[in-house]
Amino acid sequence: MSKLKQTKIPLTLIDEKLLMDIAIEQDVIENEFNWKLVRVRDGLVKQSKNIKWLEFNDNGIFKSEHTYISKGRSLLMSPFNVSFTWQTTPVTEIIEQREDYIKFNTGNSSYELYKL
Repeated sequence: MSKLKQTKIPLTLIDEKLLMDIAIEQDVIENEFNWKLVRVRDGLVKQSKNIKWLEFNDNGIFKSEHTYISKGRSLLMSPFNVSFTWQTTPVTEIIEQREDYIKFNTGNSSYELYKL
């Protein structure tokens, strides 16, 4: 017997109609994830198709985006709009880094990021 993976889909009820966010709908339809983030303290898992590393200035205002991790940058998981999957606080320490795995700390959590 094969195991089925059940995906939870957040919906909004408006005027007796169930609506799905278009970005979430796209991920569900494609059902393709390239990245998995695990928060070490509680095992919380977030998945996304793409990631970005964001840099902010001293006032906390967006400065630039990058394709690689560095101290002071925050991880942003797709979709890249107001419905983003997850954003970390800035990286304070990179513990281990390989092509398919990064273990890092932020100001309030430890994470493991896997390239699937």
